[in-house]
Amino acid sequence: MKALRLLAIAALVVLAACSPAKTPVQAANGLTPIRFATDWRAQAEQGGFYQALATGEYKKRGLDVSIIQGGPAVNVPLLLATGAIDLGIGSNSFIALNQAEQKTGVKAVMASMQSDPQVLIAHPDQGIRSIADMKGRPILLSDASITAFWVWLKAKYGFDDAQIRPYTSSAAFLTNPAVIEEGYLTSEPYTIEKASGAKPAVFLLADEGYPGYSAMVLANGKLIASNPTAVKAFVDGTAAGWKSYLYGDPKPGDALILKDNPEMTPDLLAFARAKMREKGIVLSGDAASQGIGAMTDARWATFFDTMSRQDPADFPKSLDYHQAYTLQFLPTGVK
Repeated sequence: MKALRLLAIAALVVLAACSPAKTPVQAANGLTPIRFATDWRAQAEQGGFYQALATGEYKKRGLDVSIIQGGPAVNVPLLLATGAIDLGIGSNSFIALNQAEQKTGVKAVMASMQSDPQVLIAHPDQGIRSIADMKGRPILLSDASITAFWVWLKAKYGFDDAQIRPYTSSAAFLTNPAVIEEGYLTSEPYTIEKASGAKPAVFLLADEGYPGYSAMVLANGKLIASNPTAVKAFVDGTAAGWKSYLYGDPKPGDALILKDNPEMTPDLLAFARAKMREKGIVLSGDAASQGIGAMTDARWATFFDTMSRQDPADFPKSLDYHQAYTLQFLPTGVK
């Protein structure tokens, strides 16, 4: 698939800075060290991980977790595939399928978010009342999105590549009422309204049937084989962290987020948490009955079938999508 082939060269800088890959072993303090990389700078969308670290959920399960903050130069799939990290965030289901196609051994071991928070955002006065109304209009997209949910949008709504405009920031959106931009439900709608003074029209792809998971935990294949206990401990600790962050006292996690990312603000963190609760981003679907982090064979089959019908060149029927994930580590009962 295209997404993995378009690896960021800058990720090599981070890769070189990481220590050579080794199977995590118990340290002198009795804890197993785990290197975990996020997919972007610290934010509420990673709150469950920071909360688990701050409240000791990882430590009490025998882990010494180090969170490596993501950013433009951090390519989580590349770092995982080369063993530079042990675990990392997979932003969407496409990433896990890319790993299966490339036979890297990297697998999704839990899905923090049952619904992908990906949205399309329009100005409120452009007569756009649904995603279908966006056909033929310019849409600001990142390169990664073009090889991911854009495939689904083209098939479902008849969108065309001629609509694509390069996304770098919300500046182009703010200055051009005719433009639509991609974003996250938990971020851009807030920052756009704050900058413009007008509430934008926001359309969540998941509400229209987009079937992907988000914020998955991806595990290095060597770690899965050599220390499944550590993988299970991380998954259980993360599920507990998400429950505490969204439905308990988020202050410990927020403090670590703000320390890692001084550009983040408490008001945006609060907005993001409220949106995740409101839309059931973390606790809905299979997670409502099976616990936070749930994944199912049926859901993966639906995603693969949907995408292979819409883009058979990049999603060949011959691909064994079961290699993209494993259900053996899923947390139980964290609701």
